[in-house]
Amino acid sequence: MNRLAKLCLFYLLCVQLILCLTIFSDPSLSNYQEKNSLPTTTEIRGVWLTNVASGVLFVPWGIDRAINQLSALNFNTIYPVVWNRGHTFYKSNTAKLFTGSDVDPFLNAVHGGQDVLRKLLKLAKSKGLTVIPWFEYGFMTPADSALAKRYPDWLTTGQQGEKTISEMLPEEINNEPTNKLAWLNPLHPEVREFILSLITEVVSNYDVDGIQVDDHFGMPVKFGYDSFTIDLYQKEHQGKSPPLDPLNPEWMSWRANKITEFMAEIYKAVKEIKPNIKISLSPNGKAFAYKNYLQDWETWVKRGLLDELIVQVYRSDQTSFLAELEAPSVKFAQTKIPVAIGISTGTLRNPVKIAQVQGQIEAVRDRQFFGMSFFYWESLWGYITPESPQKRRKVFRELFLAKAKRPLTIGRK
Repeated sequence: MNRLAKLCLFYLLCVQLILCLTIFSDPSLSNYQEKNSLPTTTEIRGVWLTNVASGVLFVPWGIDRAINQLSALNFNTIYPVVWNRGHTFYKSNTAKLFTGSDVDPFLNAVHGGQDVLRKLLKLAKSKGLTVIPWFEYGFMTPADSALAKRYPDWLTTGQQGEKTISEMLPEEINNEPTNKLAWLNPLHPEVREFILSLITEVVSNYDVDGIQVDDHFGMPVKFGYDSFTIDLYQKEHQGKSPPLDPLNPEWMSWRANKITEFMAEIYKAVKEIKPNIKISLSPNGKAFAYKNYLQDWETWVKRGLLDELIVQVYRSDQTSFLAELEAPSVKFAQTKIPVAIGISTGTLRNPVKIAQVQGQIEAVRDRQFFGMSFFYWESLWGYITPESPQKRRKVFRELFLAKAKRPLTIGRK
């Protein structure tokens, strides 16, 4: 093949590449330059990137495509999963030590051993996106995971030794996948050491803007009847055993306070490494979080253990959605730290109509919240959504017309 033929072939390949990139990106990106002259607002515009029912992390171009589209549509924050189902999604010496594997094996195979968190950070930072790694599964782990098998005494249990919620519920109402997972005991010192090591490892080794835990950072209220927790309770209660009623107020408060103490340890350790790192929490509403998972996040806010709160309000009924926004605990938190609202865009199989998403964004803005984050990437404008991807992107383009800065942590009162 002569030189001219080689050049022609190279040109054709370049054209094909450009066409492919165009197909997998927003078709009107060329219109975004004019937005730079518009006023800049202050608002969290985030999205969670998970490995559950989502392929964004498992195709070679997935991360690039997500970051390019989010940046083009003036999002400013991503919460990528780094801990899920007993595996890390970054190269972890801690995970290697305790589980024998330093990263999720499937992720590692897809990306040829490349550190995906480092790749994501490099791409996102070049686009001006804030990256706050998300420890999605908190204290949950599969009952057959390496972690659960190696350290069975780390697991908390129900009164009959149940290791999962599914063992406590009738089969006909037990349709939540997370019910089939075991729970690491947040009161156990070795569990705390393990979780804290994962968090500080990410903060120390990566150029992240913060870390986030969510509604799984607690303990199901029916748990706490393992031998370790019973012994600890007896030592602090003159030999008295925990109440048989898991909803006993004192028993709930005692366990919740222990989890709060651990959150204080995390806050202190992270701030000692990097004082400007944000500690973010994405919980359910206060009443649900406390009654079901002993997560007393209002106290966390009062004690100054959080820099950002993203309250999950995954409601299809607008009246219920608005009621959650008006909750006293949410209003209190707004006086202390930036509070945003988690909005559901649906699941891979059941995406939410864009009109509902739009109405909830407008309600959040009307009530002076510091923005919103969407659960999750795959249902923002995927190809199985009720409307076309182009139509859904058009709505976000109109709602996020100008770029926005993230809020600073406001002074605590």
